[in-house]
This record gives sequence, structure tokens and C-alpha cells, in this order.
Amino acid sequence: MSKPYTVVRTITVEAPCERVRALVNDFHEWPKWSPWEDIDPAMRRTFSGPEAGVGAGYAWEGNRKAGKGSMKVTGDTPQQVDIDLRFEKPFPANNRIELVMTPRGDTTTAVEWRMHGELSGFTRVFSVVKSMDSLIGPDFEKGLAKLKSAAESA
Repeated sequence: MSKPYTVVRTITVEAPCERVRALVNDFHEWPKWSPWEDIDPAMRRTFSGPEAGVGAGYAWEGNRKAGKGSMKVTGDTPQQVDIDLRFEKPFPANNRIELVMTPRGDTTTAVEWRMHGELSGFTRVFSVVKSMDSLIGPDFEKGLAKLKSAAESA
């Protein structure tokens, strides 16, 4: 039996929605803001599909902390980018990411980063010790702060 979870964090960015979206729907831009890009300097990365938008893919394999997995953009609208996230290591997991960008006037955007998944097997046992929110939430906060900086300096 599995247990669903959702992790959500938000930030306000002083940049138009289009600029934020360009950093989110193109995996080539993720090194500018992803909280995990610096975990393993020797991490192997591959890109597939279109440059950006629906079908764009990204896979990585790194040290024990970085693990191995892949992402694929499954939805891309002016205000939301949906991503299928799959981990192979350190443990298998499938998650759904939603990056929602809500314009607040012409030059400000509220960004909400959501991750939905299911705890089962090892992850369910691990969640007894630490919640997914407390495990992933700080990474989302770091990533959103870096996204804000990248979008505002562009």
C-alpha cells in the first residue's frame, strides 16, 4: 500500500512570467537554478527530444548522493510547466512536478513548485523518520531562491 504526498514551496520573482518559464521549460537552463546541479561536479547529463517544452528530456547519473534518474516535460503552458520525474537510484520513485507561474502585474511572478508522489517500500519506511516535506522542502527553497536570482538578473 502506498501513501500519497505533496511538497509545495512558493516565491515571488521580480521578473515577467515569460522569463521565469524560459528557465523552467528548458533543461539546459536548469544549471542556473536547480538546487541539485552542484551535488556532483562529475555528474553525467544527457538531453533528449526538443530543446524545450513538451517532450524535452534530461537524464543524469552521479555519485551516491546525486543518484540516477530522468525528467521529461509533459505539459507546457504560459503559466505552468509539468514534469515527469523518475528516480532509479538511490531508490526507485516516480513523481510529478508542477511549476506554476502566476503573473502579478507585468513584471512580477509568483512561482509555486509542487511535487506529488507516493511513498511505498523503502520511501514509506524512511518517511516514518523524516517527512518528504522536511526532506525536499529545503531543496525547493534553495532552488526557488536561485531561480529568482537567475530570472531577476537576466
